[in-house]
Amino acid sequence: MNFDVDGAKALMDITARPDIVFVKGSGSWLEDQNGKRYLDMIQGWAVNALGHSPKELVQAITQQANALINPSPAFYNAPAMALAKKITENSCFDRVFFANSGAEANEGAIKLARKWGQLYKDGAHKIITFEHSFHGRTLATMSASGKAGWDRIFAPQVDGFRKAKLNDIESVRSLVTDKTVGIMLEPVQGEGGVIPASDEFMQALRQLCDDEKILLIVDEVQTGMGRTGQLFAYQHSGIEPDIMTLGKGIGGGVPLSALCAKEAVSVFEHGDQGGTYNGNPLVTAAGVAVFNTITHVDFMKTVQERAQQLSQGLQNLSNQWGLQGERGLGLLRVLKLDKDDAGKMVETARNLTPNGLLLNAARPNLLRFMPALNLTEADLEQTLALLNQVLAKHRDS
Repeated sequence: MNFDVDGAKALMDITARPDIVFVKGSGSWLEDQNGKRYLDMIQGWAVNALGHSPKELVQAITQQANALINPSPAFYNAPAMALAKKITENSCFDRVFFANSGAEANEGAIKLARKWGQLYKDGAHKIITFEHSFHGRTLATMSASGKAGWDRIFAPQVDGFRKAKLNDIESVRSLVTDKTVGIMLEPVQGEGGVIPASDEFMQALRQLCDDEKILLIVDEVQTGMGRTGQLFAYQHSGIEPDIMTLGKGIGGGVPLSALCAKEAVSVFEHGDQGGTYNGNPLVTAAGVAVFNTITHVDFMKTVQERAQQLSQGLQNLSNQWGLQGERGLGLLRVLKLDKDDAGKMVETARNLTPNGLLLNAARPNLLRFMPALNLTEADLEQTLALLNQVLAKHRDS
């Protein structure tokens, strides 16, 4: 198979892509048009919770496609009801609205919080978010994000988001006013460099929200669905948020996200929220398959074991090469480099032979790892061995 230059030109140019066409994948491995194989530690940016083309997902999608794909969100369908029930039974939430992307779920969370503020807090609408946070690419979620420079793209931005410092409760407290309706954060800032919120900080936020009678919103688009070693990251700190968003791993590779809320906060009226494809049976059947797999007995125990293996392996490489250590939670981690050449390392890793390695440069000095939750011990060992080769090449250069 030759690279289709005209086909590539027909795609809108929104990111720098290498001249690689991936044609198939299985588990932690991808194969390109030339037959070269790559160990994938990105997995669609933490999307493929069960790796590439897992049999559970393929079977669920195939069976559902043969039965019913999209009857309209104006009607109930069995997979959507089943998945919503599984989420509520395994979390502190009572209601679920399904959407297509994490950004859409987060947009819905902002709308839901503002609606609650209209009804119960005298029109309060401002939401405190955090520096270096990332909540999506709609105008509202870009405005909510604390990513540097995003306040100048597509200006003017949506008003109502003030930025505090993660793990600094006083910086949050100082921003609360009578117009504040909620606090929104990622339990681990993924795009910001894989920076976890401490358990103490999460607990302090919950107390602050209780004291001020405002909502605590957790964006678990990247951290939810087992990524951190618990089903949901908020569970590490023993608190209960009022609203949670899910995306990425919930669909295992298909476009699915969820807005989850407690009953008292579920204040949308008919017509307030919707979406043409939202909650269709094809994607929610995939979500049921993913949920059943990751909640199976001992699955999370294996995730925790692989997380420990990855953490220790990265720390060993850091010690060996004189780097700055590693950090993260569960199977969302970064290796901290001693200089800003993460982008070059990503390219070197991809170009290794005979097998390449797919990594992500979360920051100029950070290599990010978001592997499949069910990756094998052997594949992870090979990943660490390939990473060692990459570090050796850059130490010698």
